[in-house]
Amino acid sequence: SGINAECPLRPGPTVAKPFEHLPSNVVPVNYVLRLHPDLEQNTFKGQESIEVNVKESVNVIKMNSAEIEVQSAKVVINNAEVVPSNIATDANTETLTLTFGQSLPEGKGNVVLEFTGILNDKLRGFYRSAYTDNSGEKRRIAVTQFESTDARRAFPCWDEPAYKATFDVTLVAPAKCVALSNMPVVKEEIQDDLRISTYDRTPIMSTYLVAFVVGEFDYVEGRDENNVLIRVYTPLGKKEQGDFALDVAIKTLPFYAKYFEIKFPLPKLDLIAIPDFAAGAMENWGLVTYRETALLVDPLNTSSNTKQWVALVVGHELAHMWFGNLVTMQWWTHLWLNEGFASWIEYLCVDHCFPDWKIWLQYINMDFKRALQLDALDTSHPIEVPVGHPEEVDEIFDAISYCKGNSVIRMLHNWLGAEPFRKGLAHYLNKHQYKNAVTEQLWASLEELSGKPVNKVMSTWTSKMGYPMLTVSITENANGVRLNVKQQKFSATGDSGSSFEWMVPVTVITQSNSTPQKFLLDKKEDSFVLEGCKAGDWVKINPEQIGLFRVQYDEELLKRILPAIKNQTISAADRLGIQEDLFALAKAGYSNTANLLTLMGAYVNEREYVVLSSINGNLAELSSLFSHLPCSSQFKAMRRRIFSRILGEVGWEKRESDKHTDSLLRNMLIGALGKSEDKEVAEKCSELFEQHLKGDKPIPADIRSSVYLTVRQSGSEEDYAKLLSIFEKTDLHEERDRVQRVLGNGPNADLRSKTLDFSMGDKVRSNDTPFVISSCAASGADGRVQTWSFVKKNYSTFLDRYAGGFMFQRLIQVTCADFTDMEKHKEIEEFFNQNKAPSAERAVKQSLESIRVRSAWLERDGESVAEWFNKNGF
Repeated sequence: SGINAECPLRPGPTVAKPFEHLPSNVVPVNYVLRLHPDLEQNTFKGQESIEVNVKESVNVIKMNSAEIEVQSAKVVINNAEVVPSNIATDANTETLTLTFGQSLPEGKGNVVLEFTGILNDKLRGFYRSAYTDNSGEKRRIAVTQFESTDARRAFPCWDEPAYKATFDVTLVAPAKCVALSNMPVVKEEIQDDLRISTYDRTPIMSTYLVAFVVGEFDYVEGRDENNVLIRVYTPLGKKEQGDFALDVAIKTLPFYAKYFEIKFPLPKLDLIAIPDFAAGAMENWGLVTYRETALLVDPLNTSSNTKQWVALVVGHELAHMWFGNLVTMQWWTHLWLNEGFASWIEYLCVDHCFPDWKIWLQYINMDFKRALQLDALDTSHPIEVPVGHPEEVDEIFDAISYCKGNSVIRMLHNWLGAEPFRKGLAHYLNKHQYKNAVTEQLWASLEELSGKPVNKVMSTWTSKMGYPMLTVSITENANGVRLNVKQQKFSATGDSGSSFEWMVPVTVITQSNSTPQKFLLDKKEDSFVLEGCKAGDWVKINPEQIGLFRVQYDEELLKRILPAIKNQTISAADRLGIQEDLFALAKAGYSNTANLLTLMGAYVNEREYVVLSSINGNLAELSSLFSHLPCSSQFKAMRRRIFSRILGEVGWEKRESDKHTDSLLRNMLIGALGKSEDKEVAEKCSELFEQHLKGDKPIPADIRSSVYLTVRQSGSEEDYAKLLSIFEKTDLHEERDRVQRVLGNGPNADLRSKTLDFSMGDKVRSNDTPFVISSCAASGADGRVQTWSFVKKNYSTFLDRYAGGFMFQRLIQVTCADFTDMEKHKEIEEFFNQNKAPSAERAVKQSLESIRVRSAWLERDGESVAEWFNKNGF
């Protein structure tokens, strides 16, 4: 069922799908592969000769194949051709079985196949895409996305990560097109209007990392300090939009080569922007594919936020060239290691390239926060979860694999120390290069080079779902100050019924001793002497928010730390962490929301972007929770009170002294005040919007998304039409993205309905549809109901478009998870009992649990929150 039966914290069972690994009696060694895509007919022809090692005498060869028609098959072994007596494909198991009338002898052989397939529109396997160039001409593209189990849609193969082989690829494409694969071209010839490109043999690698792209592109290029040729491919006429990503890649590749102590293993690296793309990017070895907004940067129209996103995604994918591609997980159970590691080191890399971005501080409000949110649910899963069927594999590409994975690695890095950690990694990569590995082998390398019990400590974090809450108090007497710590599982529902214990690396600083003291909490509760701590000192557990746990201070300790928040004697990360923990405690029922609102009063002098962004996000969630009650307007008033003064200081125009995070802060403040119906901000946004439309003065890219949001918030049909006009005229994907992510906002139900219909039309790319729908669901209580009705009505279309991919999970979560009443819970549960949700069963369960959590929260704290507002003059 994809769940560890021994796990005491196991979520409700997902329905087990029957699954069998391919037999290991015949294994691939090399694929000689020729593919000829037809961009007009959306089909392709293929031929392959797979060198195999027959390990024992067999009369059946089984491999993976899906949506492919095999025209002919034979095996050449000992210079003799053997034709199968039967060629059978099975759509359910996605396999191709060749049965022979005689036994094939042990030894080397070649499986030779001719086949045809379709360039599908499902954004997986070998699929089609297109863009319109500056002259209005449509340019067609054929591109691949094979992770996790879709190489089998392009060519029959052993499509499991452990079956590594080499690949000799030839692509036949229109002569006017660029044709790319993992390796450089070694031979090229033109026949009629076709270019036949043969590529160098790849290193030994897994099928999910093979890639092909055929289409018309421009590129910029450069070489890194190790002389690796790096190119960034863009749509025609947009090559200058590749400069920023090229610069990041040129800095990043040598950084990793030095960090891992292994040179980049390939002679070239291509990064390419694909118009229709389901994920953010994909780490195909030597040919990394990206969603346009994750790679292209327009010097005039790209925001600082998007530039930061591009840098992180480039950093993430290039880390995979070593961690994932050179050493690959044995099976998808170990996916977290691949993704968790790359999601951690992307921050290390961006911090190296852009030290003034405060990226590690932002990390706490991004990946770390998402990990804690999702893993508090009873419907979460362990980081390392046994999976079998492809649909189960798709389900674990989530915040646990990525965000909890990287949080655990960050905690480990801190515990071991930067250099022992780096040396352990280099040891692991060198030892297992060109092979497959499991989590325990990484722990073994880190243990060997650090001398610490890595496996013993880390297995408590990877094999069980959830994380602890540490309840802390202090005892002060003549013998000094003792810290009392007790652990229990933190649960989003407030039910900590589990008896499971973690081995928790605990770090503490105090008012009189800023040197971190480290303890290992390896039982249910313990107490520790705080060196250099005086009676009456504030105490901060988990400085810099490194440890993956929540902290519940007793009333006395919380009271002591408030002045340190107010006068900012504790760091921004610690100010952020205290507020985030108390918000989570209130949401789960361990504390009261009124206590949280009182705590927020201590942030009156706060000016750090990340801390203010966290407060804004939490107030926005509360505002959404209470959206149908009178105190909804009081939450808006509170946001106005906190943020309008700060916007007055920061101003609307970029200043010469501005840092990167000041640009992010300005945009956040305008958006927060726009959503909170601040009249002055609404008027200013309207004025900027009109100047922008007339061409007098473009809205600066850094605040454009918030200005659009605020203008749309007013709800006028005229402004809606103007935004649509911007969407239709621009050829910059980021600008279209800005517009489509705000269209559903505002109180007008007719315009929301129009937006929902628009989301399904041909002007919106299918990979963007969920974001447009999300804007309608996020508009308020009425918008949620309207959006859910729309999704139900069009469910069969969504199923056809997205089933089996993570876009489907995203769609379910944005439309279902934010309801607050149990009637809707019942309706959603009944709907999914009657309608299947392939690869999204877990997303359905998590959405239902989220509704239960929100409903209980509202019922528990509704009255006390109303009282708090009245008492505090809102």
